Amino acid sequence: MSREFQVTVDCADPEALATFWAAALDYVVQPPPEGFESWPAALTAFGVPAERQGDAHAVVDPDGRGPRLFFQRVPEAKRVKNRVHLDLRAAPDAGPEDRMAALEVEAERLVALGATRRRRVEPDPPLVGGFLVMSDPEGNEFCLD
Repeated sequence: MSREFQVTVDCADPEALATFWAAALDYVVQPPPEGFESWPAALTAFGVPAERQGDAHAVVDPDGRGPRLFFQRVPEAKRVKNRVHLDLRAAPDAGPEDRMAALEVEAERLVALGATRRRRVEPDPPLVGGFLVMSDPEGNEFCLD
């Protein structure tokens, strides 16, 4: 039996982080439930106070293949390296010569969206194909590989 799952990210600004990751992954902000024109309308109908309506946002794969990403507001700031992070497969089929160049192009796009470049790990065959360590706008680490 396969199970559905989502990836949950604790953060300070769920809407901003959801917007970043939607653009980074070619995902979309999850639409409101059927019968509602907007999330504020749905949340108001569900009894969520106006001051709490920005406490969570989600993004989904428009093709329905990838997991849902859920961003929830938490009071504490990020303090240490993530124990779990996302790897964005930006060049899964690229040959050794083209791989790092493709990753560099994707890194530039993500930096323009608000990511920060951390470091480059050079290829070290046969086990390491080379990758870039990045962080999202709130400092959560991820890799381009």
